[in-house]
Amino acid sequence: MTRVLHVLDHSLPLHSGYTFRTRAILTSQQAQGIQLRAITGLRHSEDGPDMEEIDGLTFHRTRGTVSGPPGVREFREIARLTEAIIALAQEWRPDVLHAHSPALCGMAAVRAGQLLGIPVVYEVRAFWEDAAVGNGTGSEGSFKYRLTRALENRVVAQADAVFTICNGLREDLIARGHSAGKIGLSPNGVDMALFGEPAPRDDALAAELAIETGPVIGFIGSFYDYEGLDDLIAAMPLLIDRQPGAQLLLVGGGPMEAALRAQAAASTANGAIHFTGRVPHSEVERYYSLIDILAYPRKRSRLTDLVTPLKPLEAMAQQRLVAASDVGGHRELIADGITGTLFPADDPTAMAEALDDLARRQGSWAAMRERAARHVASAHDWARNVDRYQSVYHHLLAPVPNGPVSKAA
Repeated sequence: MTRVLHVLDHSLPLHSGYTFRTRAILTSQQAQGIQLRAITGLRHSEDGPDMEEIDGLTFHRTRGTVSGPPGVREFREIARLTEAIIALAQEWRPDVLHAHSPALCGMAAVRAGQLLGIPVVYEVRAFWEDAAVGNGTGSEGSFKYRLTRALENRVVAQADAVFTICNGLREDLIARGHSAGKIGLSPNGVDMALFGEPAPRDDALAAELAIETGPVIGFIGSFYDYEGLDDLIAAMPLLIDRQPGAQLLLVGGGPMEAALRAQAAASTANGAIHFTGRVPHSEVERYYSLIDILAYPRKRSRLTDLVTPLKPLEAMAQQRLVAASDVGGHRELIADGITGTLFPADDPTAMAEALDDLARRQGSWAAMRERAARHVASAHDWARNVDRYQSVYHHLLAPVPNGPVSKAA
């Protein structure tokens, strides 16, 4: 039975798209009979024991602190995580190290794998230098940006096999000169077993939030600049001109929250824009029940063109209507007019027109929801998608006559 040690930046009990993808992968692999554990690096910020079980999954923690200027600090993080991986591997004896973005995790796994003689799979979920630009913590072309990109290239070159979550990331790596045959796809997915019929409208919550009948446009997630929520707020007066009962429900928080609240307060549509702040994960379904159309107005950038988000897939799996900007990451997930609606990015007027058009076609909503849910079930269900990992593991572990463990092509 194959034993796999996953190497992670952070994990449950923290809640993020990263931790939810990890949970889905590990849970699905465990259901297939794979023995697995996971280890997090120094950036896992949640207090807890050195080893803990969460949702039936075992997580080990790397302990210690590092300091130093940019570049030095990161390589000290890699060294500490490498030591922790080796110590755990010598005790638990995994067959494969499966590291996940960022490249700090990948480099630690590569170093540990080389010392232990264990094959390494590296999974690229995003280019973290572009993510830093997107969330305002970095700038394109800076020293840290170039260092992160160089480290990513080094890890991809040295890992035995590589996965990316979408074609945008894969094509970018191939354009850098990496072998296409080495890089597989493991697209974002959902655990379809978690989703049944959508919950009925929570009228008590609607009354509490003063939400009218709508149409209700909604966004549930983190308020980063690249999400384009300022464009969505700017589109609301134009939408209300066409749909007088339109409401906007913004659930979550983040770096842009104060600016977005100020923008909404100054808007002529202020009375139709509702902020809830962050809500417990266990309560999110109640808020979904109030929303007619989930909007994902991401701005165009390297990050949004190359990376597929998880939220639209979750909404589609829950049989919710989705409308999204036509950045590359959304085009990989949504077929315009079939499983959802796409509109030009960075254009509030075009967004308002698209939302109005979708709102007027209520007779087509049920069929669009059904097509979207079927698409997610057929192409993005983790119960099926984890087979991609299994085949690569088997290839890496297959004995080669008169030779060492085989490597990915």
